[in-house]
Amino acid sequence: MKLSLAIVGMPNVGKSTLFKILTNQDITIANYPFATIDPNVGVVAVPDERLTKLTHLSDSKKTIPAVVEFYDIAGLVKGANQGEGLGNQFLSHIRECQAIVVVLRVFPDPDILHVENSVDPPRDMDIINTELVLKDLETVEKRLKKAEGEAHTGDKKAIEIRDALLTVKRWLEAGEMLFSKSKLESYSNVLENIGIRELQLLTAKKQLYLLNGNESDAAGDVTEKIKALSADYLVMDLKSATDIAPLIRKGYEILDLISFFTTGEDETRAWTIARGMKAPQASGVIHTDFEKKFIRAEVIGTDKLLEVGGWSKAKQKGQLRLEGKEYVMQDGDVIEVRHG
Repeated sequence: MKLSLAIVGMPNVGKSTLFKILTNQDITIANYPFATIDPNVGVVAVPDERLTKLTHLSDSKKTIPAVVEFYDIAGLVKGANQGEGLGNQFLSHIRECQAIVVVLRVFPDPDILHVENSVDPPRDMDIINTELVLKDLETVEKRLKKAEGEAHTGDKKAIEIRDALLTVKRWLEAGEMLFSKSKLESYSNVLENIGIRELQLLTAKKQLYLLNGNESDAAGDVTEKIKALSADYLVMDLKSATDIAPLIRKGYEILDLISFFTTGEDETRAWTIARGMKAPQASGVIHTDFEKKFIRAEVIGTDKLLEVGGWSKAKQKGQLRLEGKEYVMQDGDVIEVRHG
């Protein structure tokens, strides 16, 4: 499992600058719309000092961090759902991502053009989310056409799917973001009941807003608007930013992901899992056979392992816990899997 984030925003708001900071890749950054035509994909290591400490502790030959994939998507403009700008080409790339980083320009700079001719973050936020809603409506309506045909046969499951799609359609027509607190539980229940997760609706993906500018530029309506959606935000001046760890940490936080570790002489490695995952499923992230043949796991927290001075010392001192199939993994666990 890895974290994948789509960097989304209007043209000239700092998306490609952010991507360059994240990946140090030499990509086109230009002061005009649509400088980025194909999504640039960057794989970035998750900064985690625990991994470095465990590597030193085990004198590992290799260190393998958890990674985040960032997709730098071409600038979004009003009418993108109907093909304006790069239109559907832009929107389709978001489907494969787990969450969306929405970059909003809050900095004033007369020398950098704004596609809407003024800096207005709440308006830009509305434009972006409206385009996502309209694209989702198109997706739902296509699926609904098929579902209505199947429902005419009287099949009970087909009728459930049709009714659920009609519900989702009503929400979207009302401009609802499906990831928001007011809708998420209802939407999740609809999906669970009828199994239409393959829709991969854009408005159901969690959002993290990056306000490009200074804290003083970000005050006011835009932050309240973000909070009203039950979304999170960061303020970062991308012109001078060097540390992007807060963005990656926020990505983990909004998707409720955690890291656990394996360590030894050959390698120390970080693994990404969903919070609440049990030991057998987490072991399956290391190797699918481990989940099927899981017996139990030896577990110790990173801090405790560093404190006692290594795996063998932890074993001698009785600090390793033997955990079974019902154990819920904790952030920072170091494990060794016992399997058949």
